[in-house]
Amino acid sequence: MPYVCELGRGQRVYLDHQGTQTIVTTASSSPGQQQQSSSSFNTGSWTAPPEIFQIANGVTVKITTEAGSRFIQIQGNSISTTAVAPAQISSQQLQIQQVDSIPASSMPPMQPMQPMKPMEPMKPMEPMNMGNMQMSTNPMEMRMGSPISVSESTPLVRRFCPQCGSNVELSDRFCWSCGHRLI
Repeated sequence: MPYVCELGRGQRVYLDHQGTQTIVTTASSSPGQQQQSSSSFNTGSWTAPPEIFQIANGVTVKITTEAGSRFIQIQGNSISTTAVAPAQISSQQLQIQQVDSIPASSMPPMQPMQPMKPMEPMKPMEPMNMGNMQMSTNPMEMRMGSPISVSESTPLVRRFCPQCGSNVELSDRFCWSCGHRLI
């Protein structure tokens, strides 16, 4: 039969054994919220009822088996085995009692999901225009407008490297900063 220990503030620890497995279930509840988690450990068959000790940062469960004592430490939602017994001075043994069963989670059962409706096929992409450039995807092509010619009457035009953004001259074939090919 399983055992339960009330830890206070809506928290409980349930202990059960099945063969050589010890099952530890932690349950906590507060208004509008419930949580439950379980872990299983191979401890061997129990030879005595389990004991629970309150320690500074959680509880330690002592399981007595034919092979000796095993210890399980519970800190918040973390459950793990430990080789260290709780210190007699800094621990307090908690009351534990047998129960008929470990309560199942009170969450409503999950409803089966409905299959997704098929998606409509995507429409082909329209050609994109950016300044004097045009790009289309079917067939994939890209057209650039006519090159810019600079005459002496044209005001000073600044040109920047498309890779790193550094200032470059119109006559430069490569960026002086990053080496990106400009032409």
